[in-house]
Amino acid sequence: MKSLIIAFAMYSKLPMPRVEWEQKALSWALCWFPLVGAVIGAALWGWLALAEFLGFGRIFTAAVALLLPIALSGGIHLDGFCDTCDALSSHQSRERKLEILKDSHTGAFAILCCGLYLILFFAAWCEVLSAPVPALYLGPVLSRALSGLFALSLPNARGRGLLATFTGPMDTARARAVLAVWAAAAAAAMVILSPWTGTGALIGAALACLYYVTMARRQFGGVTGDLAGFFLQLCELGMVLGAAVAQRMEVLV
Repeated sequence: MKSLIIAFAMYSKLPMPRVEWEQKALSWALCWFPLVGAVIGAALWGWLALAEFLGFGRIFTAAVALLLPIALSGGIHLDGFCDTCDALSSHQSRERKLEILKDSHTGAFAILCCGLYLILFFAAWCEVLSAPVPALYLGPVLSRALSGLFALSLPNARGRGLLATFTGPMDTARARAVLAVWAAAAAAAMVILSPWTGTGALIGAALACLYYVTMARRQFGGVTGDLAGFFLQLCELGMVLGAAVAQRMEVLV
């Protein structure tokens, strides 16, 4: 139970009771990360159902669908996205990029990339809402399961830091198995719920994975907490974009 509470306390803004962050609890906290995504997915489902019932337009509905996961997560992953964009845009050495990731100040490139990201994500939601999107309710589960898997599978670029606090005490083999089950179950359910939309979303997630693994190894020599947040945001954008493309292809077929 402590592991569950720690996961929600760290990765969401939902109120949680105070518990001691002991090593045993930390060793399983990351395995509950996808459950945070399940709560966010449920909130998305609730919002889209309410918006349809009240007759809200697509623009307002898409705007809240975009902002809801950010609000429930406290913006922690978007912060990592911004820090990573600053580091990548610096074109400095690997060591300097890692220093930029630790810098709490927000640079011009972070603001620019964040603005463009939100505009594109909003536009993607506007497009995808032309049809029912039950598969996308599981997108936050899949993105968090994959983020956890990469955190355990790729080398830690620093060997310390917040990410190491969570991954260090873990039984890596068992944790990977748990997160793999989360990912596989979410992916299968997405396709079952909506074959076209779900498949398109999975292709978008796969492309995000391919870019992330290549970029993290080449640019940083591994992963950090900020990079994990960057991936999560990129993966969720990729899923909505992939779903939008799949919906258009389904109409053409």
